[in-house]
Order: sequence, then C-alpha cells, then structure tokens
Amino acid sequence: MALASVREALAVLVPVACVGCGLPDSAVCPACEERMAGAATRVEIEPGFPVWFGTAYTDVARRAILALKNEQRTDAAASLARVLVRALQAAVLELSELTDPPGPVALAALPSTRSAYRRRGYRPVDVVVAKTELRLEHPLAWRRQPADQIGLTVDERMDNLNGSLRPRRPVRERSFLLLDDVVTTGATLLEAKRALTAGGASVIGAAVIAATPRRVRRVTEKFSSAE
Repeated sequence: MALASVREALAVLVPVACVGCGLPDSAVCPACEERMAGAATRVEIEPGFPVWFGTAYTDVARRAILALKNEQRTDAAASLARVLVRALQAAVLELSELTDPPGPVALAALPSTRSAYRRRGYRPVDVVVAKTELRLEHPLAWRRQPADQIGLTVDERMDNLNGSLRPRRPVRERSFLLLDDVVTTGATLLEAKRALTAGGASVIGAAVIAATPRRVRRVTEKFSSAE
C-alpha cells in the first residue's frame, strides 16, 4: 500500500488523463463516470451463490480496471469504489429482506498471486476498498500458486484453482461476503467459497466491481442502487 500512496501523491504533480477517454486532468472524467453508472445486478454462478456487480466489464469500466491493475493507475480507484459500493448496497438490501438474515458478515478479499503482487506492489481490490469506509479482511492464503488463467476454458480454470486456497486463520462459524474486481467464469470465487466452507465458515455470496458480458447475459435479477 505504501507504493500505491506514493503513486497517488505523484499523480497530483504529474498531469494525468482520463482512463476512459483520455481527457486531461482527470483520472475518470464526469462523462466516463456516467458511463459506469446504473443499477447493480445479480447473477448466480452456482445455485445459491449470488454475485452482485456494479457494472458490466466493458467500455470505461474495463479500461479503468485494467489501468488500475496493469498501469498503476491507482487514481482511478475512487471511481471504481463507487461502482463496487453499488454492488454492496444491493447485496445488503437483499440480505436484509431475508426471512432469516445472516448474523455479522465480514467482507473478504481474495488473495493476489505472488507474481501479480510483485509486479504491482499492491492488491487492486485493497486500493479500491481503501477509498470507502469499509473494513476488509484477508482470511485466505494460497496453498499452491495456480497457473495464469488467461486463455483457459471454464473446466481448465476450475481444475487449475481446485484446492489452491486455504484459510489463513480460524474461520469457523463466521459469515463472509467475498469481494473481487471482475467475475468471469466464477472459478476463483467458487474456490474461495470452497476453502472458507471447508474451514467451517459460511459464504453468502460475492460483490464485484464488474462482470464480463458472458455473465451479464445470464442476469437473473436487478436491483436499483441504494441512495
């Protein structure tokens, strides 16, 4: 996080351009902010495992997330945080309306691979959540480092990740809502759920910034963002 803070401080001194359209002097210009606005959406990546996302992984959102992850554009985190908060608000709204709502629910980040952390110097979701007043936990660690997921099929991703995560501390009888930047196949979220459940915890779902078009096409419900 120290490196991220230095980069943000430098961004004040060095001219920046909007990650969405290139407009100068703005990390994400108002027009691009508007293109990421809208209702949060809910999908299920397996029966009983809902994922809420704030926007589709296209257009400005895709460029902003990639800039944060690959170009050290931590100055885009505040805009992405607003998108993630919409997804969290939708999750909280639905959970509060359950007949038997869960008890205290902790927000759990998924771990970055060692290679990704060395390359960036920070965890993207941590940088985004730091722009909110939310408390984020890191209950998971890698049992083994998976191969790069790019280019793998759904089945290959599941095989690659299966058994790769473990709880890093006791989680028995705790409830978690997982946080991540993008849901594609859902393989990483499902492995996180498996690891926490094996440790005796309950995983009630996940909230992410964006979902790929494949996931958007499988939308089951929509929720308006809470004001």
